[in-house]
Amino acid sequence: MTTALAVHADWSCAAAKRWMAVARPEGAGWCVGAPEPVGDPATLLDRLRARAGGHPVALGLDCPFGLPRAFAAKHLPGWPDFPAFLRGLGPAADFWRVAACLEEVGPARPFYPARGAAGMTRLSHAHALGFDSAAALSRACDRATAERPAGAALFWTLGPNQSGKAALAAWREMVVPALHGSAPPHLWPFEGPFRALLAPGQLAIAETYPAEAMRHLGIRPAGSKRRLADRLAYAEPLRRAMAALGATADPGLAAAMSAGFGTDAAGEDRIDCVFGVLGVIGVLAGRRPDQAPDDPAIRRWEGWVLGQTALPLDQAGLSR
Repeated sequence: MTTALAVHADWSCAAAKRWMAVARPEGAGWCVGAPEPVGDPATLLDRLRARAGGHPVALGLDCPFGLPRAFAAKHLPGWPDFPAFLRGLGPAADFWRVAACLEEVGPARPFYPARGAAGMTRLSHAHALGFDSAAALSRACDRATAERPAGAALFWTLGPNQSGKAALAAWREMVVPALHGSAPPHLWPFEGPFRALLAPGQLAIAETYPAEAMRHLGIRPAGSKRRLADRLAYAEPLRRAMAALGATADPGLAAAMSAGFGTDAAGEDRIDCVFGVLGVIGVLAGRRPDQAPDDPAIRRWEGWVLGQTALPLDQAGLSR
């Protein structure tokens, strides 16, 4: 078992919806704290290192880490991998600006649309980037598996299921500046197995997905996490999942679970970060794999969801 400070941050482009749960090593297990605001992204990694007290930090972020293989092959032939591409992005790069119309979409500005408009489709978005199919803009881990439906393609930024704006916020506000700092984080899976990246004093970031973590924990999704009554029903499954992992809730988390994580709109974000941190703990404990599939495009460009084992049902376009 890897002894580390385990963290999961439920990310969003809106600061008020960024919550994290932190689990500190305690004996042979962990003590999981109550959800707390992420705070300033620019200082988050340093704050987590300070809390770790010399232990490594295993940070899961609920936002994409990686680019679709077809996009990388077509538009980024000179770059070796996703971390190198991130390091090469300047603060004023067009890449950070979401296109308002198809005429603005291109390899240097692939995120779209800035707002809703009549007639826009994912296929037209793909065409603007030089692809015949919208599937080209999905990473392998975005595609449907036998265990869950498909997620939104990275570059699409409209609707409740999109994650592109959260990715842009995390990359620009936290990850890219940290990669240029004195203690750059490791990015999984691009730099190797997750547990191998967690030497003392080190911090490693992995893409995590609370709905995926729930499956790993044996917690059946039911109802809507936006409803207080449904969040209250998760209290006992959460207690069982923590007991199976050797994790205990501190008084703040115990109270939050009993209260359904609050009555406000951020309740779903607070419960998600707890699902997420337990998923990170499961990987640290060796209950779930800490490596991505043996696919060069995944390990160099697309990334993967930490602990996921289910492969996409649709393999079309994944041989590149």
